[in-house]
Amino acid sequence: MSSNSMRATRINTRRSCRKSRKRLPLPGIEGDVASAEPAAACVAHPSSPTPSQTSHPYHLRRTSLRRDVSPVSAANTPRKRQRRSRSAQDEASQGSSTAAYFLQYELPDEVILNIFSYLLEQDLCRVSQVCKRFNTVANDSELWKTLYQSVFEYDLPLMNPKPCKFEFIQPDESEYENPWKGSFKSLYRGLHVRPGFHAKYEEAPERYKGRHISFFETIEAAFNDSEDMKHPLVFIHKGMYSGEWLIIDTNVQLIGAAPGNVAEHVILERQSESTIMFVEGANQAYLGYVTLKFCPDVTSSVPPHKHYCLEVTENCSPVVDHCVIRSTSVVGAAVCVSGVGADPVIKHCDVSDCENVGLYVTDYAQGTYEDNEISRNALAGVWVKNHANPIMRRNHIHHGRDVGIFTFENGQGYFEANDIHNNRIAGFEVKAGANPTVVSCEIHHGQTGGIYVHENGRGQFLENKIHNNSFAGIWVTSNSDPTIRRNEIYDGHQGGVYIFGEGRGLIEYNNIYGNALAGIQIRTNSNPIVRHNKIHHGQHGGIYVHEKGQGLIEENEVYSNTLAGVWITTGSTPVLRRNRIHSGKQVGVYFYDNGHGTLEENDIFNHLYSGVQIRTGSNPLIKKNKIWGGQNGGVLVYNGGLGVLECNEIFDNAMAGVWIKTDSNPVLRRNKIHDGRDGGICIFNGGRGVLEENDIFRNAQAGVLISTQSHPTLRTNRIFDGMAAGVEITNNATATLEGNQIFNNKFGGLCLASGVSPVLKDNKIFDNRNSVEKAVKSGQCLYKISSYTSFPMHDFYRCRTCNTTDRNAICVNCIKVCHAGHNVEFIRHDRFFCDCGAGTLNNSCLLQGEPTQDTDTLYDSAAPMESHTLMVN
Repeated sequence: MSSNSMRATRINTRRSCRKSRKRLPLPGIEGDVASAEPAAACVAHPSSPTPSQTSHPYHLRRTSLRRDVSPVSAANTPRKRQRRSRSAQDEASQGSSTAAYFLQYELPDEVILNIFSYLLEQDLCRVSQVCKRFNTVANDSELWKTLYQSVFEYDLPLMNPKPCKFEFIQPDESEYENPWKGSFKSLYRGLHVRPGFHAKYEEAPERYKGRHISFFETIEAAFNDSEDMKHPLVFIHKGMYSGEWLIIDTNVQLIGAAPGNVAEHVILERQSESTIMFVEGANQAYLGYVTLKFCPDVTSSVPPHKHYCLEVTENCSPVVDHCVIRSTSVVGAAVCVSGVGADPVIKHCDVSDCENVGLYVTDYAQGTYEDNEISRNALAGVWVKNHANPIMRRNHIHHGRDVGIFTFENGQGYFEANDIHNNRIAGFEVKAGANPTVVSCEIHHGQTGGIYVHENGRGQFLENKIHNNSFAGIWVTSNSDPTIRRNEIYDGHQGGVYIFGEGRGLIEYNNIYGNALAGIQIRTNSNPIVRHNKIHHGQHGGIYVHEKGQGLIEENEVYSNTLAGVWITTGSTPVLRRNRIHSGKQVGVYFYDNGHGTLEENDIFNHLYSGVQIRTGSNPLIKKNKIWGGQNGGVLVYNGGLGVLECNEIFDNAMAGVWIKTDSNPVLRRNKIHDGRDGGICIFNGGRGVLEENDIFRNAQAGVLISTQSHPTLRTNRIFDGMAAGVEITNNATATLEGNQIFNNKFGGLCLASGVSPVLKDNKIFDNRNSVEKAVKSGQCLYKISSYTSFPMHDFYRCRTCNTTDRNAICVNCIKVCHAGHNVEFIRHDRFFCDCGAGTLNNSCLLQGEPTQDTDTLYDSAAPMESHTLMVN
């Protein structure tokens, strides 16, 4: 028989049983504790003596003084006899008053309290209305605590302020004058499932006359009996309830009742179908403080059977609260919520150690799931599928043997403030059109990754903390397109955000730091939007774009990363715009192995290596950037690098503003290259390139230095105000200079070493200061006008007498004065500083004041440091 057929048969059978089953109340007073009235104890029942025939209930010591007399007329009755009769009545009345006074005012409270302790709840309510003193004593908390715990067994008062809401309170912190009595009153209407307990009442019916409570042997019996009640309440007392299949189709409230940890002592268990099922009609049903177990037999634990410990079906909205839910079935789930209109509230429950999925929400179901413990399940802690849209808040989902939360096949949902950690696969997985919203969750210590979005997954991930995951904090792949906003993604054992396999997504306003690999990695035709993020203090690089990765990367702050701030390689073409990339321990932006893309309007500064490096066939467009403060230069183009650099401002770099070397051939157009602590542009080791319409000024060494077989083209540049020469060409290099303006440079406009013959056309070289020639004419040592970092171009010599090496050079004035009469040798006309004036030779310079110890002469600017990124990638 199918599950649906069995369910229908079960409901029909139960409904037919309700009609024939009668409620079996214990003997007692009809009505409950809340309805006791002051007059109830005095109202005469038909079988009771009349008021004239019974004594006052509080005249404890009254004796019968009335005599039997025959009726006589009033005229025949002697007056004295009448007075004696009245005196006897007065005496009896006086005795009664004395007894009442003693009972009400002089009997110690402890005695009255002891007497009242033998009363049950309704009698105690009645006696409390005799007088103020009785009212005070009868409302004693300990009296009501004893009564409360004898009926409900709880350690604390349980309040039921409205249907489906139950809460334990601390007596000392309660607003109630007597919380035990208040709780007793609010719960008194309930039915009790307490197997074998009614026998105790049958043995002493007189003892329990003041109580009207119904006890049942089974949950199903109590449930059937409650059908006609409004918001019926059923207490399930301590015990193991096996085999009952409960199908709830009314607004019944089922709650465990036991001392200590209530749910541990009230256990409902079943081996087939579902332990408990809510169906249509259970719109305000409640289940709380019980343990539900599903332990299938062999035949029902294999596919295609799918069983659930707790099942909520369409068009019902029960509340499940403080329950422990366990299932050993390897098919199905511990909790299943399915169907249109399924909208439960499941809170404070423990769904753990199950051999399948913990919570499964599917087929357009909804529901609110709050403050639950979902852990150590064999598959996902939570599945959300097929347009289901749950709300999950403050759940603790951890140590699963699969994923923490898995949304797939168009599953949705709102997930807020959940703690998701130590799951074997991702903490949160989104697949196949799923579109959840994940807000303010902590997703951490995943054994694979934090969040995994794949196969057209979407989703909004907002303000989460994602950290200490073994792989990437977030993976996005295979045409997925999530929004990742305002998260903290940090201390990952690999990368922060990893986008690959044509992944997309909007990644903005995140704080990404301290990850072992790149903060963001984009590869294999992925094309995300990355903006307004902080990506910093990574143990590797900041952003890594490779294997034809793309993306719009704008207005991020990328700083203090161990390797490059941004890497672009292997055919990738991202657009980087208006980012601040700074304070890195290597390169700012690194293009290599055919990395391309656009670098526009970025602020790139204070890197230990160059601000930008371009190598091995890379050909980016670099425009309108500020590149400054590099400790090893502004831009380095080498090993066959290309690129177009235009309209950039490159300044205040410790070495050359732009390096071009080793067969590289970039285009530099309309840049401002100035205030460098070395040269403006250095081209050497076969470097080429086209330099046109650039302003190159105020650099510490040559505006343009061309060396070692290089051959660039300089066209219509302005090279001025340099601290050394305007253009220097040396070491067998050559160049084409056309239409340039070279003026106001300290060491001269155009300085050519021996054997250099550039192509010169329409250049204007004027108003240069020619400090070298002036120093030679005045007899100064040329070191006086330079230093070991500034190399004036002039004739230089060696002194054989002083055993100078190939690394030494001596200026013409020192040869004449300091080395007069020595065996000297002319070397060539080239750039150098004077070792004699620097104090590196044995004899002191006679033309210098105090000699300055210095290093050997370097004929070129110091070579830039190349990135070691590839060595550790």
